[in-house]
Amino acid sequence: MSDPDVLIIGAGHNGLTCAAYLAMAGLRVKLVERRAVVGGAAVTEEFHPGFRNSVAAYTVSLLNPRIIADLKLHDHGLRIVERRAQNFLPAPDGRYLLTGEGQTARSVAKLSARDAARFDGFVNELGVIADVLRQFVLRAPPNLVEGFGVGGIREAFNALGTANILRGLSLEQQRILLDLFTCSAGEMLDDRFENDLVKALFGFDAIVGNFASPYAAGSAYVMLHHAFGEVNGRKGVWGHAIGGMGAISQAMASVARKHGAEIETSAGVREVLVERGRAVGVTLDDGRSIRAKYVVSNVNPKLLYTCLVPRDALPAEFRERIGNWRNGSGTFRMNVALSALPSFTALPGADDHLTAGIIIAPGLDYMDRAWLDAKQHGWSRAPVVELLIPSTLDDSLSPPGAHVASLFCQHVAPQLPGGVSWDECRDEVADLMIATVDNYAPGFKASVIGRQIMSPLDLERTFGLLGGDIFHGALSLNQLFSARPMLGYADYRGPLKGLYHCGAGAHPGGGVTGAPGHNAAQAILSDHRALFTGRG
Repeated sequence: MSDPDVLIIGAGHNGLTCAAYLAMAGLRVKLVERRAVVGGAAVTEEFHPGFRNSVAAYTVSLLNPRIIADLKLHDHGLRIVERRAQNFLPAPDGRYLLTGEGQTARSVAKLSARDAARFDGFVNELGVIADVLRQFVLRAPPNLVEGFGVGGIREAFNALGTANILRGLSLEQQRILLDLFTCSAGEMLDDRFENDLVKALFGFDAIVGNFASPYAAGSAYVMLHHAFGEVNGRKGVWGHAIGGMGAISQAMASVARKHGAEIETSAGVREVLVERGRAVGVTLDDGRSIRAKYVVSNVNPKLLYTCLVPRDALPAEFRERIGNWRNGSGTFRMNVALSALPSFTALPGADDHLTAGIIIAPGLDYMDRAWLDAKQHGWSRAPVVELLIPSTLDDSLSPPGAHVASLFCQHVAPQLPGGVSWDECRDEVADLMIATVDNYAPGFKASVIGRQIMSPLDLERTFGLLGGDIFHGALSLNQLFSARPMLGYADYRGPLKGLYHCGAGAHPGGGVTGAPGHNAAQAILSDHRALFTGRG
């Protein structure tokens, strides 16, 4: 390929989404990826002989259905199946909560008649707000700009469209929306429910990828963020991609290649080339330079602007603010090979509950203590663990009779106190995570025949997730919507002409959604088509 129109840094799922849309529109696209495989954190790899699993990202719901349809991902091998049960929360005293079609109402009622009467109402509240906010997922948020040129006019219309969407909410729904953006999940849940497991069901979503207590202000939005999803047209449902999360990335790469995009792996970027205030290409680690009309970043914005873009090419105030971009999601990730399925004391045997997200966090207070302990000690000694056993839905991942499990563990500090390295502690913490599951499912530890450990430092080194942050930046109020990654740059355009953001550090944020990649592609195409852009 001669010099491409578009050069994308990072072939994670958002970079692949962006590439596919641009290539389908006729642009010449090249992606360069530091790792030897495409997919970023959405990859499936063998981690123990005969055992494969999703290495980092591990479950499907937030992948946008329009993107699936536009890219015809099902024609490229993607198949997503629903969990037969959605969530299973065992308690130390033998009680449990099991959610899913035909199971939730009965299970909640066993725990609390009062909560059973309120449960559907709260789910509907979240659903109404999620339906409205879904309309913002595949559009740029209003971008604050100075002056009233072409960019100002464009953003005035964008803000008007945003207001029209929100106008559809009743006054009470607007109050709930305000609570969700500003309050803690713990406050909202304590106001509505009395049973600890019922609160924990929703509270877990408030701390997923969020190094914070469920009582931290803003945690309610993180809870809402995880309510946006759907699987096969069913809202609020979680599922599994047959073949693991890598099947999503491989399908996207297939679409991009079909339309002419070139993907080069083992090609890390050393520096973004800047000439006269414009990004004009990149220099690779091997010394080669590639020039392009547009440079698109699928990496964490802090990594982009503090490591890849020359310091003197950026305004001083921008450098200072992006240097304070907050990362660190408190995540410790494991994959384990199992000789047998676990059996939980609260619900023995193998049934649909083993296809669910199994959440070991029996209450909001438990989650709060886990965070406080991690802040002081470096990791919680009574951690939060979500166990997923995808081989109960996908027998391609493990040998007959054996299984694989994902352990998504919290809370751990992105950086350990006292200058201690995660390399010194990763095995100790991995033992703790397995022992935590074993406390609820005796025999689990003995069934582990292989394991893969991803501490926050491992996630950073392997996938470029600074501080192990799975969202490319905290989903806090000052890093959301028009402030993601910064006020004035929420329209997927960076402070340098020709430089764009397509990763999870742009709106709408983290998760395997494809939305930032889609939205960045629309901004690039708009600039490419325009005679005068004022920015491009």
